[in-house]
Amino acid sequence: MRTREKILVLLAAVVVLAAVSGAALWHGRQQAARKDQAQQGGPPVREGTVSLARGGPARIVFRNTAWGPHRDELTSVPAGSPDTVRTAPSSAPVKCLRFHAAGGTGICLQSEHHALGETYRAVVLDSALHETRRITVPGIPTRDRVSPSGRMVAWTVFVGGDSYAGTDFSTRTGILDTRTGALTPSLESYRVVKDGRTYHAADVNFWGVTFADDAHFYATLGTKGATYLVRGDIARRTVTTVRPNVECPSLSPDGRRLAFKKRVRGADPDAPWRLYVLDLATMRESPLAESRSVDDQAVWSPDGRTVTYELAGDYGADLWTVPADGTGAPHRMTRGALSPAFLR
Repeated sequence: MRTREKILVLLAAVVVLAAVSGAALWHGRQQAARKDQAQQGGPPVREGTVSLARGGPARIVFRNTAWGPHRDELTSVPAGSPDTVRTAPSSAPVKCLRFHAAGGTGICLQSEHHALGETYRAVVLDSALHETRRITVPGIPTRDRVSPSGRMVAWTVFVGGDSYAGTDFSTRTGILDTRTGALTPSLESYRVVKDGRTYHAADVNFWGVTFADDAHFYATLGTKGATYLVRGDIARRTVTTVRPNVECPSLSPDGRRLAFKKRVRGADPDAPWRLYVLDLATMRESPLAESRSVDDQAVWSPDGRTVTYELAGDYGADLWTVPADGTGAPHRMTRGALSPAFLR
């Protein structure tokens, strides 16, 4: 092939690639535009006031994933009517990838798009959803929690891979004292006590913090292909193993039980978990009546009778609830929602 013919072929290939790229970009924009339009039969949303303040009527604040103008914004519903009309802030909407709130404080994990990619941040919110602190985080947000008083916040991000299902991932978990401003960028700086001895390993990972109070927490430690429930002491900067095969713990309101996801033998490697509850006094664990694999950090209802978690749905995710004592059956609480916080 002569040089002129080679140049023509190359130019033709460039034109084709440009056309394909342009078509893909156009399709992506069209799809995004569709998601910003309310869909018939989808959860209705109105504008109003969303507050994280203590007191007032019991309510649930969560990320709305239903298509429409308020997609991905924080919305609120009455706790007794979770599948009713949602309220979105009438001004200054807040969009979160992951969210949690307690004690008048919220933690909102966000992404920011740039020409060269995305960056991520943890944003601390006051009771009126105003930003009080912003911290750059090193990866894709996956978990966050606020202590019952609202003073301490924690988050977990992926810095390698994007799923807990396999072993090829790495996480970073940070804790912030919103009162003093003290920041622990990574729990890997804490001393690990395993089987009564200080433990060192290059592959140590932490995720899924749940606060007992402003000084102590539980979390998951992953190392050597195994996971452990650990109890953390913030003042001493230590974590101590409690028992194996516990992931994404969630402490009950009375501090006596932990809901968690457990890997079960014989399950699909891509969907290996079942929900359990652990009695911290007796260390007896009980399976819940949800037979599907749940890759989430469950949230307790204020009365401690049920736990809430997300599963895939028509609008990305739905919230489900199941009794915490192992009885009953799963119930879909609301559609197109994730990252719930029960407030009262």
